[in-house]
Amino acid sequence: MSSLLITNGRLVTLDEENRFVDNGSIYIDGRRIVAVGDIAPGSYVADRSIDAGGRLVMPGLINAHHHLYSTFARGFTPPGPPARSFEENLKKLWWKLDAALDSDDVYFSALLALIEAARAGCTTIIDHHASPSCCDGSLDRVEQAFRDVGLSGCLCYEVSDRNAEAQGIEENERYIRKCRKSDDDQLTAMFGLHALMTLGTETLERCAEIGQALDVGFHVHAAEDLVDVQTTTRRCGRSIIDRFADFGIPGPKTIFVHGTHLEPREMDLLHSTDSMLVSNPESNMNNGLRVSPALDFLRHGVTVGIGTDGMSSHLISQARALYLHQRTDHRDPTLAFAEACEILLHNNRTICNRIFVEPRGALAAGQLADVVIHDYVPFTPLDAGTLYGHLLFGLSFSRVQTTIARGRVIVDDGQLPHLDEAAVRAGCAERAAAIWARIH
Repeated sequence: MSSLLITNGRLVTLDEENRFVDNGSIYIDGRRIVAVGDIAPGSYVADRSIDAGGRLVMPGLINAHHHLYSTFARGFTPPGPPARSFEENLKKLWWKLDAALDSDDVYFSALLALIEAARAGCTTIIDHHASPSCCDGSLDRVEQAFRDVGLSGCLCYEVSDRNAEAQGIEENERYIRKCRKSDDDQLTAMFGLHALMTLGTETLERCAEIGQALDVGFHVHAAEDLVDVQTTTRRCGRSIIDRFADFGIPGPKTIFVHGTHLEPREMDLLHSTDSMLVSNPESNMNNGLRVSPALDFLRHGVTVGIGTDGMSSHLISQARALYLHQRTDHRDPTLAFAEACEILLHNNRTICNRIFVEPRGALAAGQLADVVIHDYVPFTPLDAGTLYGHLLFGLSFSRVQTTIARGRVIVDDGQLPHLDEAAVRAGCAERAAAIWARIH
C-alpha cells in the first residue's frame, strides 16, 4: 500500500458540510482518504505528492448504468434498410452486435471503454452486460478489464429468452457467488434482466427465486419504449412495475433503467418500495424515444440516477443533456439546472453506496480514495451557489488531469501509464473490423 498527498487544490468535497476549500490538500493512505482540507505542511509524509496547481479537485464520478460491450458499435451501420422503430433497432443493431462478440471482444470492448471512463473522471461503473455467443464466464472477462484499468465495477448479465430460454441465469448466479466469496470490494454484482418484452414467466420466476435467495438487487430495463409496455399488457394484462412486483423484483437494491413510459401510479410504487430509477437522456434521444421524465420521478420521491447506456463514458455530458432536454421539453427555462447536477453528484452516490461496501462520492476521511483533478482553474467565483454552473458549462468541456481510483493514480497528466494504450487501440481496431464482418 502507498500513500499520496495532493496539495494546492480547489477542493469541492461534496461532504456532509459541503465544504469548498480554495487551497486545500488531501492525504490518502492505501485506498482510503485520511484527511481533507487545510493540512499543515509536514503533517503527513507521503510516498508521492501531487501539486494540483489551483485546479478543481472533486470525488470520482459514478456511472449508474452502462453497456461496456457496445464499444465496437461506434460508426457501425447495420446492413439493410434503416431501423424505423426501437424494436427494429434492437434486432438490426444491438442484438446482432452482442451476438457477434467472442470472449476476447468482451474484454477489449470493456477495456477501451474503461480507459475512456477513467480519462473522463469516472471511477465506478454499474454495468449491464450481454454476449449470448459467449455467455458463460463473460463477466470474468469484464472484471479483468476493470482490474487492468483500476476502476470499480458492479456487473451483471442480461437474462433474456430472446436467444435461448433463461440464458444468463447461471452466469449471474455464479458471478454473484464469486463476488460474495471475495473480500475485495473492487467488483460486486447484481442480477441482470433485459426487459419484460423478452422475459417469460418461468424465466422471471427463476430469476426472482435465485436473486431473492442471494439477497441481491436486480438491474433491469423498464418501459424504455411503448413496445415493452404494450407487449407486457398484451401477454399479462399488467403494467410494467406491477408485473415486476408480482415477482418481488422492486426494492431498495434494485435499479430500473429508463422508465420512460411508466405511469404516475408506477412511480409511486417505485417510491413505496424504495427502488431506484436511472435516466439515460442521450441514449433515449439517439434512439428517437421520449426521455424518461426525471423531474416527475423526483416529484414522486423516487431516487433518480443517471447513466450513459453505452452511448459514451462521459458522465457530465449526460447531466448537461438531462438539464437541456427537460427545459426544452417543458418549455421552461427555470427547470432542471439544480436537479440534473444533484442527480449526478448526489443521487448516483446514493445508488452506488447501496451496492458497494466501501463508501465513496465525497472527499472526506474514511471515504474510498476516488479523486479527480480536472484541468480546470475557475476564473469566476466557485462556491455552493456557483458549482453547478461550473459543472455544466466549464467541466463539461475540460480534460481530466489526474484520476485516482482506490488510492492509485490511474490517469497521470492525461495518460494511463500502466497501460499500452496504443496497443490496446490497435487491437480494438482489428477486433472491431472482424466483428462488423460477422454481422449480417
